[in-house]
Amino acid sequence: MSVLAPPARVRRPNPVTQTYTALAQTVRDRGLLSRTRWFYGLLLIGLGLALGGVVTGVILLDDSWLQLLMAAALGVLLTQLAFVGHEASHRQVLSSGPANDRLGWFLAVVCVGMSYSWWMNKHTRHHGNPNKLGKDPDIEIDTFSFEEESAATRRGFKAWFTRRQGLFFFPLLLLEGINLHLKSVQSLWENRTVAGRRLELTVLVARLAIYLTAVFWMLPLGMAFAFVGLQVAVFGLYMGASFAPNHIGMPIVGREEKLDFFTKQVRTSRNVSGGWWATALMGGLNYQIEHHLFPSMPRPHLAIARRMVLEHCRRHEVDYAENNLLAAWGIVIGYLNRVGLSARDSFRCPIASELR
Repeated sequence: MSVLAPPARVRRPNPVTQTYTALAQTVRDRGLLSRTRWFYGLLLIGLGLALGGVVTGVILLDDSWLQLLMAAALGVLLTQLAFVGHEASHRQVLSSGPANDRLGWFLAVVCVGMSYSWWMNKHTRHHGNPNKLGKDPDIEIDTFSFEEESAATRRGFKAWFTRRQGLFFFPLLLLEGINLHLKSVQSLWENRTVAGRRLELTVLVARLAIYLTAVFWMLPLGMAFAFVGLQVAVFGLYMGASFAPNHIGMPIVGREEKLDFFTKQVRTSRNVSGGWWATALMGGLNYQIEHHLFPSMPRPHLAIARRMVLEHCRRHEVDYAENNLLAAWGIVIGYLNRVGLSARDSFRCPIASELR
């Protein structure tokens, strides 16, 4: 199935607030917002055992280059832990808010090495206004430009890069792990008003020191660098490739546009088809539409909610975007390249100019 809204400005539709209220009540009545502690308990036990297996593998393999398999596996497992941390931040895992925050903090800061407070601030603003200019931090201009307005401001080498940014997107995700770790420390260092800032900074630095000490103590120097580099690269690529299909290429909401909650969340989000395997691979992010409509819904209930939301959208003629993973990645690359064409061709290579 592929029903894709074009990546253009969203026009204000007829309000459907009352219909969403009825849908939400049906979801609650069916118990789809109730906790599934058994699922997350088994998942965390499985991930813990897998991490133990990686540590055992690192010890037993000694100085074999098969250690790189352990590095890649560690990158995958840390991403899976990050998915659960994301779910805890949305109150999907445990019953109380504080308990979810403690779990999310532990998984993000201690296990993954990311700032929980930075993530919460950024991600909460994104959920409130997905793909809205001036409101969603995920589409603010950075390395990539996600809409024409920002792409048009690029000059020089940045403009050259932006016009080809779709081609560079996935290769540069290999560096996203480094970016996430650096942004975490930078945000805590610069924002002195964050509650628990010193503890979070201390734990992040201690975690990094313990991790690097262990790797460089157990492995030869060159292999240790390769181990850390591959682990961080796999982590960044896996994280970025899982989050990228969610909203990139979906309609952009103008600065002054006003949309009801249901339409705003559905029309700016994309699902990835594939059923249980896509859910396992992407940590439930494949049901992005349902996640945005019901952020606290546990992962095992999202597939049931999808059928209800899809029928609701068909009944009220609201676009519902869903593509398989390869098609979604293709849309992301194509959209970024189309946006990049807005960058001015003002870069001139001095050497090429002299030759001409």
